[in-house]
Amino acid sequence: MFKILIIQTAFTGDVVLATALIEKLHTTIPDAKIDFLLRKGNEGLLAGHPLLNKVWVWDKKKNKNLNLIKMALNVRKERYTHVINAHRFATSGLITFLSGAPYRAGFDKNPFSFCFTHKVKHVLSEPYSPNPIHETGRNQQLIESLTDKTAAYPKLYPLEADYTLVNQYQAKPYICIAPSSVWFTKQFPASKWVELINDLPPMYAIYILGAPGDKSLGDEIVSSNTHGDVTNLCGQLNFLQSAALMQKADMNYANDSAPLHFASAMDAPVTAVFCSTVPAFGFGPLRPNGHIVEVSEKLSCRPCGLHGHKQCPKGHFKCAYDITNEQLLHYLK
Repeated sequence: MFKILIIQTAFTGDVVLATALIEKLHTTIPDAKIDFLLRKGNEGLLAGHPLLNKVWVWDKKKNKNLNLIKMALNVRKERYTHVINAHRFATSGLITFLSGAPYRAGFDKNPFSFCFTHKVKHVLSEPYSPNPIHETGRNQQLIESLTDKTAAYPKLYPLEADYTLVNQYQAKPYICIAPSSVWFTKQFPASKWVELINDLPPMYAIYILGAPGDKSLGDEIVSSNTHGDVTNLCGQLNFLQSAALMQKADMNYANDSAPLHFASAMDAPVTAVFCSTVPAFGFGPLRPNGHIVEVSEKLSCRPCGLHGHKQCPKGHFKCAYDITNEQLLHYLK
């Protein structure tokens, strides 16, 4: 019997992309019992997931080290046959190490990679590579020997109640915009979102999506636009409700951030705005209805990092401000 644990304790978008592992393993080994371990705050992504047996939730903010040891010991008691670690850092490496699983797969950048039975070289493509490897492709290498070389798509499973709740927002054609990001230089400026909204056809309802902490940004966008039908839903919808709403949107606009991956997981149309980062890092849209918008000029300062910065290192933020409305509207049909 296959008893498999997938570990991804990084950010929300990383967990969404790691759901491709669940899909692939289930398709290849349908009788496998699959569990998932993630950080507290992301468990809502996998609520009611039909292919998962159990979701482990690790609190990384409160008593982090004590909770880590407890988690590692509890995982060991489960006697997993396979532990698939898609996270590159020491904490998840320790859990993998102590699991006792005969098959322990992870990336070579993990400090505990010496204990992995299947170690994969973690490779980021060159910034402007014509054929970059996607994060789902990197993760797929962890289970190649169990499946094959072709990655599945990530997938989220909103509950019936989630679809029922968002039905109230679907009376007319609509567009979703997720304007926020953890990193400033990955976030398209509020004023640029307002410019876009003002140019969107009046037939559309516009919904601003985000976490409770994004409410002030949403309020700023709503108060500044002239479109007339813009609603700030930041903090009002959970992860799966947001995904359910995005699924039937005529277009979703997002930064290089988690909502982009929600769209890929729901096979929803998305226009992804890349500012300081580049799609070649492996976090672009996955589906044919996913589109990329970035500054047309090949700036010497871009990319300025893998994740971005609290402010533009050069002070001009041309990678965001030089993106045009024409580019953003191009894929809206």
